[in-house]
Amino acid sequence: MAAAVQEREYQGVQAPPVGIYTLDPNHTTIEFVAKHMMFTKVRGRFAEFEGTIVVGETPEESSAEATMKVESLTTGVDQRDAHLRSADFFEVETYPSITFRTTKVEWVGGNQLRVTGDLTIRGVTRPVVLDAEYEGASVDPWGGFRIGFSASTEVDREDWGITWNVALETGGLLVSKKVVLEIETQAVLRQEAVPEAASQAS
Repeated sequence: MAAAVQEREYQGVQAPPVGIYTLDPNHTTIEFVAKHMMFTKVRGRFAEFEGTIVVGETPEESSAEATMKVESLTTGVDQRDAHLRSADFFEVETYPSITFRTTKVEWVGGNQLRVTGDLTIRGVTRPVVLDAEYEGASVDPWGGFRIGFSASTEVDREDWGITWNVALETGGLLVSKKVVLEIETQAVLRQEAVPEAASQAS
């Protein structure tokens, strides 16, 4: 079945086939980047997550959602990871998951999309807008049909009540308020036909 699936044309550009896709955890990264001491980037990622992408006939009929397990976050430093999981930051014991769900998908032109959605962290839900790019599609060696997307945005962590910080003697703060979110994903086609209810953007 997958071999018969192929990209289609939408408004003169290549687009992924209509269908429901599952994020491949082995070929997907969900990361965050913050500044430490105002000048060094610290990068973290969520190792455990799940999500789906629904590709509709038009971008406006498409949607996506994802759930990240906060306990799985890693920056490569155990002590820092433990602090990030604590009540100073993500408070994992009370809020074990971070969720994202689209509310609007817009085609900007070419392979560029603007994705608006609700991001819920520590029980607080705020809208975010991601700049997304359709990276292409292919059949893998095992017969699965895959599509690729990348997306990014910058948020202010204090909007979600994550306010912990330390003032530096030289001025500025230990941890930046602004955090960049970056997503690189492959998703595998689950079914070609999109049920009518699933094709409606939330």
